[in-house]
Amino acid sequence: MKFRTLLLGAAAATLAAACTSTAKTETALAPAATEAPAAEAAQPVAEPIEASVTVGGAQMYPSKNIVENAVNSADHTTLVAAVVAAGLAETLSSPGPFTVFAPVNDAFAALPAGTADTLLLPESKDTLTKVLTAHVVAGDLKAADLIALAATNGGTATLTTVSGDTLTFAVEGGAAVVTDESGGKATVTIADVDQSNGVIHVVDKVLLPN
Repeated sequence: MKFRTLLLGAAAATLAAACTSTAKTETALAPAATEAPAAEAAQPVAEPIEASVTVGGAQMYPSKNIVENAVNSADHTTLVAAVVAAGLAETLSSPGPFTVFAPVNDAFAALPAGTADTLLLPESKDTLTKVLTAHVVAGDLKAADLIALAATNGGTATLTTVSGDTLTFAVEGGAAVVTDESGGKATVTIADVDQSNGVIHVVDKVLLPN
């Protein structure tokens, strides 16, 4: 009888030890099971591709400002050099917003011989600043805004530039045309190039104030 009691006691002890060992094993395995989802959640998420417009062979990103985008355009190296020479880079990098009619290199090259080079000289800074700011209008004016403004004003929209001069916008022969105070006309070749601080409209002529 004592032997049977001892045998039962030993069996119970063995079973208890086995249960304890199983519990420890399950506990040890538990972290691995809970870590798997965390590892999956840590996978990097691809960022969305930013919509952009190509100008001068480069992408113009809406998250960048006017100067940050313009420096990458191969068609606007003269304009960028002029902006730097006039000390306007900081202004055109500020929150704005600004609407810029941006002449391409060929537009500056079409000016009378030596004009572009003369404008870039230190002693011509005031004149250069006047010319450049005559291409800038306060506000973010998309092509649709300009067309709507012209439609409510008999077909033309008069814009006051940062320089205090005026530009006249109209649609002529299906093209968006900007006329300066001297009567010179520039055609918008690429419209609505969005910037973080406004919008650029690429034009094929330099707009000259009186």
